[in-house]
Amino acid sequence: MPQKILLLSDTHSFIDEKVLNYCKDADEVWHAGDIGNLEVIHKIQEVSRVRAVYGNIDDKNIRSEFPLDLKFTIEGVTVWMTHIGGNPYRYNHRIRESISLRPPKIFICGHSHILKVQYDKKFKLLFMNPGAIGKHGFHKVRTMLRFEIHNSDIKNLEVIEMKR
Repeated sequence: MPQKILLLSDTHSFIDEKVLNYCKDADEVWHAGDIGNLEVIHKIQEVSRVRAVYGNIDDKNIRSEFPLDLKFTIEGVTVWMTHIGGNPYRYNHRIRESISLRPPKIFICGHSHILKVQYDKKFKLLFMNPGAIGKHGFHKVRTMLRFEIHNSDIKNLEVIEMKR
């Protein structure tokens, strides 16, 4: 049975019913950092399972609950999620060597507030940044990603856009 994933980032302490409705339809919600307030996570946890990492704006409470890097396998797909990761061909120096030695099938980061999904041919991985779903920042459109993972396949990827 496919796992329905909702990927979001950069809530910056903001979550609304529109986002929570998407969370309800997901088997898991992955948060790529800059949570802002643990209340955001608690609201998501009321309706779905959560995997998250902390971001650069997150305080000691969030940092004590969530790691800087989260590596896991789901349905045979290896995933590495962190907040500040760079972009394909210009990964952050902190992770560049590790990604070259053991690339995941999906590499996820947030931070930029710019949605980007790109296949990295060099490391044979799918790079995903869901943009920002919060209201704080320069972005004009709030964005998230939704997709399914089943039998090592990533399918039905879609961009969800919301007005700011």
